[in-house]
Amino acid sequence: MDFLQTAEEAARIGGQVLRSWASRFTVQEKSRANLVTEADHASQAAIFEFISRRYPQHSFLGEEGLTTSGPDPRYRWIIDPLDGTTNYVHSFPYYAVSIGLEQDGELIAGAVYNPVSDEMFLASAGRGAWLNRRPLRCSGVERLDQAMVIASLPVVSGPQDPAVQRFLKVLGCVQTVQRTGSAAMNLAYLAAGRIDAFWSTSLKPWDMAAGVLLVREAGGKVTQINQQTFDVNHPNLLSSNGSGIHEELSQLLI
Repeated sequence: MDFLQTAEEAARIGGQVLRSWASRFTVQEKSRANLVTEADHASQAAIFEFISRRYPQHSFLGEEGLTTSGPDPRYRWIIDPLDGTTNYVHSFPYYAVSIGLEQDGELIAGAVYNPVSDEMFLASAGRGAWLNRRPLRCSGVERLDQAMVIASLPVVSGPQDPAVQRFLKVLGCVQTVQRTGSAAMNLAYLAAGRIDAFWSTSLKPWDMAAGVLLVREAGGKVTQINQQTFDVNHPNLLSSNGSGIHEELSQLLI
């Protein structure tokens, strides 16, 4: 069974669950302003059940308390059943199911699915990235003052938070900087050429696993903010279309 096909099917299953809960969920706070709904848990359960039936020997990591170690340590599925829960709660249509697969620590397949727009972003290591079967390519923007960029800030952050200070520092150097609430969607949009860069220092593996592969396969660049090698288990990420704006942003952010 093709891993990418499994990721796509599982993401659609998760999306169906999110749609089914859209008008009847209740909201809890995992921590201040860090929301979770029944939809998060139901989506993750459905995704895990589907994939684990096909690959019972694989390991799993999911946002809502999912950690399993399978007998085949080479493979790990990294699942965010609802990336952008606050957006979902407010019916703001910028959220997604994100599913990535590692083999021996390297990302090899990824799916990011927005069930509102019915956009399925897919990537396979060495084979490319696609949106609804159309090949993806990052933008060709080369000047920072012409770039649309996005930042993820910590859920709770005050004016003196270093992440906020970095946001403000970049604000005057780019065409526009946004904060959208879904890292998975940000990375998918970067791969699609809709934005030019995205950074954060507060992400989890499930926020970015699938999206990082999308960006790489669409010709973009992913590092840590200081341009050291990206590590999905580290919360530090700078991603771009791969042009010179990557180094310029790095210099602004470090």
